Amino acid sequence: MKKVGLFFGTFNPIHIGHLIIANHMVEFSDLDEVWFVITPQSPFKVKQSLLDNNHRYQMVFEAVQEYPKLKPSKIEFDLPQPNYTTDTLAHLDDSYGNDHRFSLIMGEDNLKNFHKWKNYETILEHYSIHVYPRVSEGVVEHEFKDHPKITRVDAPIMEISSTFIRKAHKAGKNIRPLLPYTVWKYMDEMNFYR
Repeated sequence: MKKVGLFFGTFNPIHIGHLIIANHMVEFSDLDEVWFVITPQSPFKVKQSLLDNNHRYQMVFEAVQEYPKLKPSKIEFDLPQPNYTTDTLAHLDDSYGNDHRFSLIMGEDNLKNFHKWKNYETILEHYSIHVYPRVSEGVVEHEFKDHPKITRVDAPIMEISSTFIRKAHKAGKNIRPLLPYTVWKYMDEMNFYR
């Protein structure tokens, strides 16, 4: 049974913070692989400056080339919109369930709002969650504090955001150190976020 951590996000663009967390999860937890699930449209985010799905997939593909345990996934591209994690998990189980066991990867900031997710009880009943630390406001619901399905992984705290990268790039700032070189190259060649 291959244990796969699902790291959901728009990855608009993927940056070194994403890679550091995903790599830490696969090296320092019970996960065998981490799949970057590129979300076409989040129920919680407005779709203003979102690059085309395939361009974001290509950037993730470029970013993980040298990391065999990290994979890009476009599984949500063909699912009904908006995407809900519970539906994606059901689809993945139908497609890969015989030899894969899926877990969610989320920042502690997302755990604080997890009780607002569609079918969160069902998700928690059937899947484990690997949580990485984030600096954020608010508190984690009591029911999630010592839950047997929730594992806290002591990953580095990454305070880099794709929003910051897009704004800084548009303002002409040098953001190259925040991106894998292949992502920077693709982004620059395609003239994204200018």
